[in-house]
Amino acid sequence: MKFAIITHVNHIQKGSQYFGYAPYIREMNIWLKYVDEVTIVAPLVERAPSVIDIAYNHNKINFKKVPTFNITNFKSIILSLIKFPGIFIKIFYAMKKADHIHLRCPGNMGLIGCITQIFFPYKIKTAKYAGNWDPKSKQPFTYKLQKYILGNSFLTRNMQVLVYGEWENQSKNIRPFFTATYSELEKEYIPKKTFNSIIQFSFVGSLVAGKNPLYAIKLVQQLVQKGNNILLNIYGEGVERIAIEAYIQENKLSDYIILNGNQDQEIIKEAYQNSHFVLLPSKSEGWPKAIAEAMFWGCVPVATKVSCVPFMLDAGNRGILLEMKLEDDTKQIDNLLKNQNEFILRSESAREWSQQYTTDIFESEIRKQLII
Repeated sequence: MKFAIITHVNHIQKGSQYFGYAPYIREMNIWLKYVDEVTIVAPLVERAPSVIDIAYNHNKINFKKVPTFNITNFKSIILSLIKFPGIFIKIFYAMKKADHIHLRCPGNMGLIGCITQIFFPYKIKTAKYAGNWDPKSKQPFTYKLQKYILGNSFLTRNMQVLVYGEWENQSKNIRPFFTATYSELEKEYIPKKTFNSIIQFSFVGSLVAGKNPLYAIKLVQQLVQKGNNILLNIYGEGVERIAIEAYIQENKLSDYIILNGNQDQEIIKEAYQNSHFVLLPSKSEGWPKAIAEAMFWGCVPVATKVSCVPFMLDAGNRGILLEMKLEDDTKQIDNLLKNQNEFILRSESAREWSQQYTTDIFESEIRKQLII
């Protein structure tokens, strides 16, 4: 099978290998187990792979480099229009030669891919929509356009669109899906320490405004001021780091908050195993990987009501749904800290739910998409 991937993910070439963001590559390597050849149409950047990058595991990769682009302002729109014909042609010919077309959405490349796939109504296609599919959510126009094209049975034919969550009034090709990190063999019960020792929180994600790391810090600050013995470990990097460092210093929080930077999967796994809670006050999510991974190890998730998060948290029975009002959210968490029995119930419920979604089940579902 000749498999074509259209993605906006930045790639790095090192020798004959191509690297990219580890969670994405890890997932794609499962798809690639069942294909003979793969063509990847994506941006290629010049830098060394970092600790959060891994390589594709396939020996027949045909990489088609395209330039990065965005449409955030007038100048970038004009530049994008200049780049569009070349990108379109590369995507078109990759699709023409493929037996199976796979789109990664939402994203700028995903948008061009959505338009280009219309010319191939008889080819087998899948799209992984890794963003928020909630029809009622506020999203950029380009995201809404991708969702419209993918969900339109006239424009998009012979395609399964894999989305996070179950939503009403969807076309027949929209399929609820999930993602997974850990295997059946990794299932393990690790009891959480009592609240008599340090109560550990984790934040795992990019330090950018959309992930709201500063709100997570302010929550911990409020909880510490109420007399709770708390430690927050933050894993990730981003443009907000300097502002976060300044806030921690100004508010004398260095004893309670540690910035660990980007770390590999094993260190993150150990962090979840040792944590009582995971914080994700994000403005937008698809399937929040940090939440699902942390729940696998019994962490109680504290997250915003976006995308499929209310489903993941069973409307709060498996965690805490944030209102994004500091006083109210602090009170929610503080009340749970005073009731360890309730914490244990939510922790167990979180673990049992998340451990349904293993890479073994994920791989079997992918096989079905490839019609093996």
